[in-house]
Amino acid sequence: MRVLLTGAAGFVGRHLHRALLDRGDDVFAIDLQPTQLVQAGDALDFFRHDDTRFDLAIHAAAIVGGRASIDGSPLGVATNLALDAWYMRWLIRTRTPRAVFFSSSAAYPVALQQPGPVRRLYEEDINLAYMEEPDATYGWAKLTGEKLAGYAEAEGCRILIPRPFSGYGEDQADCYPFPAFIRRARERQDPFEIWGDGSSTRDWIHIDDLVGATLALLDNEVTGPVNLGWGRATSFNDLARIVTTAAGYQPHLKHRHDAPQGVHHRVCDPSRMLNHYVPTVTLEEGVRRALNA
Repeated sequence: MRVLLTGAAGFVGRHLHRALLDRGDDVFAIDLQPTQLVQAGDALDFFRHDDTRFDLAIHAAAIVGGRASIDGSPLGVATNLALDAWYMRWLIRTRTPRAVFFSSSAAYPVALQQPGPVRRLYEEDINLAYMEEPDATYGWAKLTGEKLAGYAEAEGCRILIPRPFSGYGEDQADCYPFPAFIRRARERQDPFEIWGDGSSTRDWIHIDDLVGATLALLDNEVTGPVNLGWGRATSFNDLARIVTTAAGYQPHLKHRHDAPQGVHHRVCDPSRMLNHYVPTVTLEEGVRRALNA
């Protein structure tokens, strides 16, 4: 297929790019940070002015940067609203038949992610007719993008909406928790710093499985929202223990209660994904790969 891929030099984008090329697709890849295989280009300008028709469009361009960016730069993250709105307008204008809009677990209502028993999040927990408070402006941008995707679908574009939970990998930027933990373990830091009290949980999915699931869902003509995760609740305390044990030491855990922590529990029900793709990289294997990278 002839594929447009925005954000192709980012964490998700570069792994998707490699997988698409391995499949034999003809990929037009753009990013603000060009590489040998990725052209320099602003996705916002592209969506405003380009009229090329592709077989498939995958929009992975976004302002990201982990919890510090979400909490510390809300207006910067809100720029994603413009990116996503123009993406939907471009899909309609060019009559692109198939598309991917990457949403996020941040779109889920924060009221469902509070302290107490872990509650798995289902795709149906988001009601676009009665939108509840998501996680900061980043969540609002993703929630609004999903709403806009409905208008593009009404014009004939079939849109897959992956909702990745905590994606990670060996080459992820250090502003995210997983690579930060890996760096601390490599340096054998003791005490080992954790933001918050360490009891909040996340659902980790390796980038290989995030990409594999996305392509499998496309191959199976799936549209609409699909959770990408394992459905496994892992606290940050437990993640620290897994990482440090794999690194061969047992430090004291130091909790920074002044640092951003985010919602308390964020764990998915992956049933819809499991109908088409079963993840293979366990968290323990992902930790081993990252420490050995």
